[in-house]
Amino acid sequence: MAATEAGALAIERLRQWPGEHRVAVGLSGGVDSSLTAALLVEAGWEVEGLTLWLMSGKGACCAEGLVDAAGVCEQLEVPHHVVDFREHFKEQIVDFLVQGYEAGVTPLPCSRCNREVKFGPMLQWAKEERGIERIATGHYARVRHGDQSENGRHQLLRGLDERKDQSYFLYDLPQEALGRLVFPLGELTKPDTRLEADRHGLRTAQKPESQDLCLADHHGSMKAFLDAYLPPRPGQIVLADGQVVGEHDGIEHFTIGQRKGLGVAWSEPLHVVRLDGAMNQVVVAPRRDAARGEAVVGAVNWVSIAPPTEPLEVEVQVRYRSGPQQARLIPLPETEVDRAADRPHRCRLEFAEEQFSITPGQAAVFYAGEMVLGGGLIQRDHQ
Repeated sequence: MAATEAGALAIERLRQWPGEHRVAVGLSGGVDSSLTAALLVEAGWEVEGLTLWLMSGKGACCAEGLVDAAGVCEQLEVPHHVVDFREHFKEQIVDFLVQGYEAGVTPLPCSRCNREVKFGPMLQWAKEERGIERIATGHYARVRHGDQSENGRHQLLRGLDERKDQSYFLYDLPQEALGRLVFPLGELTKPDTRLEADRHGLRTAQKPESQDLCLADHHGSMKAFLDAYLPPRPGQIVLADGQVVGEHDGIEHFTIGQRKGLGVAWSEPLHVVRLDGAMNQVVVAPRRDAARGEAVVGAVNWVSIAPPTEPLEVEVQVRYRSGPQQARLIPLPETEVDRAADRPHRCRLEFAEEQFSITPGQAAVFYAGEMVLGGGLIQRDHQ
């Protein structure tokens, strides 16, 4: 069976890749990472599989994934390493999530996990333990390396498949990591990936995709995960003026913009507009009062460009599945809190059109066409 056109181009790009062709492939046990390893082997690279053990039990990152990752490595006849990162994952992701939800923000664990658990530690492990400088993953994103870019910096680009593009979750990666990454699937579509996986006879070729955060998969649902870590905290659902309109079983079970499942009878549909951790309240309002024209973004990482000193016109995504929106980005002075956290860059976004569901704790990622300029975390209204 001949390679698809996209697969053949991916293999040729890998063959022409400058430098040493040794790589550790992050294998989750899914079809994307499996095909990543297969394409690199076909292109003549010296490949070693690397799976991070993040949790125990059922879930895409756990028992089933470990077995499938090992099986793919056996099939491709490459070494497979499993590294126990469970404690690190708990500290960096589980505790981070629980603290965020408890405080009334909706944390975005995936970009943090990519920086603090996956890419950084994987690069370090591969270099120290195996003498390998590069890692590859099955992300649908691309990197334009410094010697190919106008500003000499490594640049993060969207994946060509708009429906699968995962650059939103990678905005927080540092330059040093970007320069050592390989994304073989960046110019493939998901159907291309399935066809190529079939061509290679991979055991994961038809494996269904996980539809949820790995923690939700692991526990059965996000609610079950949160209930396992947070005690019941019933409270009030209120309007902006403080009028009580209902009760809730924990603010962690609500998200900004939510309309369904509030259990509130009112003269018009109400949406969640704020989660007040201090008062343990869910604040709701009619949709007309739920939109916002601006947002403050902190802990900004400028992934592809130097930090700007003047306002920029950018496209912004405030959620993974939301489309890019036009906005003016205005750099803000550093605060002591930001400096102490070694994440000093802040900005204000002024949207061309008011936005619905701007959620503290989620990422706002800035684009210029296909290039990811940077991104950060949406802060609370009062910050």
